[in-house]
Amino acid sequence: MRLILASASPRRRDLLARIGVTPDAVAPADLDETPLPGEAPAPHARRLAAAKAAAVAHLHPDAVVLAADTVVAAGRRILPKTEDEAAARRCLVLLSGRRHRVHTAVTLIVPEGAPRHRLSTSIVTFKPLSAAEIDAYLAGGEWRGKAGGYAIQGSAESWVRAFTGSHSGVIGLPLFETRALLVAAGIALTGPPLG
Repeated sequence: MRLILASASPRRRDLLARIGVTPDAVAPADLDETPLPGEAPAPHARRLAAAKAAAVAHLHPDAVVLAADTVVAAGRRILPKTEDEAAARRCLVLLSGRRHRVHTAVTLIVPEGAPRHRLSTSIVTFKPLSAAEIDAYLAGGEWRGKAGGYAIQGSAESWVRAFTGSHSGVIGLPLFETRALLVAAGIALTGPPLG
């Protein structure tokens, strides 16, 4: 059965490869990702992952569809996927020296089956960031298109003073939860066995 990844993210493809999964196709869903009024971060991530999977499954009803959405949250505030340097700077100033949560929701849809969902929540604490550190990070460009303005798999990882949760989840696809969904759906994996 064909597996379609409903995401254009090369990071998600790389993470799937770690567990021996290569999608047969990539078909990102084009959705409005604006939070609903009063929507909390975790429900927002779950809603978007489910909507992305449903949109792609509608176009490919005979395929298995995997979708994910990652939300960086400071309290109840959902931080944007930063498209310009000013937005990235605002996020990094806000996250400096404080704890924040990263929610990544995963949805798997199989033909003629009910959608299956998982949520990974991680807690990340940054050290206090100097203006020079933020300037240098912004100059490197890692922030482009990243939720909360940073990529934990890049140089921002050196700012992490404390961490609880799923490193792969913060990158964009929690492998424990994703592997469990795929195994339950009968998708063949070539990585190490699920414990």
